[in-house]
Amino acid sequence: MIDRSIAPSFTRSTDFELIRPEELTLPNGAKVFFVSGGTQSVIRVEIILKAGRWFESVWGASHFSSQLLSKGTSRKSSFEIAQIFDQYGAHFEISPGLDIVSIALYTLTKNLRPTLALVRELLEDSVFPEKELTQSRNIYLQNLKVNNEKTSFQASKLFRKKLFGENHPYGKELEAEDVTALTTEQLKEHYTSLGKDFTLIVSGKVDDAGKQNIIEAFSALPHRVVSEKQISTDTINTLHERISKKGSVQSSIRMGRKAIARSHADYASVLFLSHILGGYFGSRLMKNIREDKGLSYGIYASLHTLQHDNYTVIGADVNNENLDLTFEEIRKELKRLRTELIDAEELEIARNHFIGSLQAEITTPFAHADKIKNIFLFNLSQDYYQKLINTIDGIQGEELIGIAAKYFAEDSFIEVAVG
Repeated sequence: MIDRSIAPSFTRSTDFELIRPEELTLPNGAKVFFVSGGTQSVIRVEIILKAGRWFESVWGASHFSSQLLSKGTSRKSSFEIAQIFDQYGAHFEISPGLDIVSIALYTLTKNLRPTLALVRELLEDSVFPEKELTQSRNIYLQNLKVNNEKTSFQASKLFRKKLFGENHPYGKELEAEDVTALTTEQLKEHYTSLGKDFTLIVSGKVDDAGKQNIIEAFSALPHRVVSEKQISTDTINTLHERISKKGSVQSSIRMGRKAIARSHADYASVLFLSHILGGYFGSRLMKNIREDKGLSYGIYASLHTLQHDNYTVIGADVNNENLDLTFEEIRKELKRLRTELIDAEELEIARNHFIGSLQAEITTPFAHADKIKNIFLFNLSQDYYQKLINTIDGIQGEELIGIAAKYFAEDSFIEVAVG
């Protein structure tokens, strides 16, 4: 019988061991990573296309071509396609992003062959039906109408616009006129020109027969490398902007600035400082803004890394009468980072939380595959995450003051509020 009055012993670990992927290059030039692991007979086949918003020639083409990819082929309707996936207990999802489009098939190992055949049919023979575009467009416009009433949506939109520019892929939000102007021909053109640059990341319980099936299926597809695209950001004219929203009793705050890439020597330190500032429930912003002053139910600080740029952002919702005070207190916390030494106890708590949270993210082979995907997309070393943990485990308060002075100066942050 376990004596539950005695706490279990605490064992601290800094290990971060990813499943070593098997990497292959198909005859057509496409790369495949097999991340084999787990006890359940389930496989995820993720297809990464270099076809996100960054590569659009028409606003919205990436999002809507992704939405319509599974909505019909020359032989099957959207209903029939969904019915086949359901029949095999499979799940199929497409996630268009700012840089890439992710297409993922989740299927039982025994049902890989028929479900993979359907995915290949979608990739080769999607017809982007006009009626499906009309339906998807109407759903998007309705959601946009609802979102435009939310101060949080408007604040994030304004923040990214100021940070990157209103005609930049990272700063642009699709408007109603962009959506209504789209045609099926434009969606086909986007997918035809960009949908051939793909990489596969296969994870789960993959046997030799499954590997061979995947290799055969994707070797037969055309593969064509998409050229890189350079886009410049606009110059920031004003760092501070507030927009009033009639009838709103709350305001949504966003503060932030451009940040450094994952490959930069200071990245681990900047990431850790962001965690100390507002990355977990015991962070400085949570203690000050939420617990001590009761200005907001929640506040966060996070570091967003994209393939072509990066940024730090702080976000919160506050009552309008507390808006000025909240901005003032956030600035004080930023100043503290660069002027006051973080004490040993706070540093150790934040360090343990960060490392433990990162370790907890790799409990399944799919989660391992997600980290391996980041390593591939950002051209990082195979031991990147272990090095990240080692750096954070060894960093001291004196170093963090210098980092904060470089990257967290309060007068360098954009400040926006909507409400």
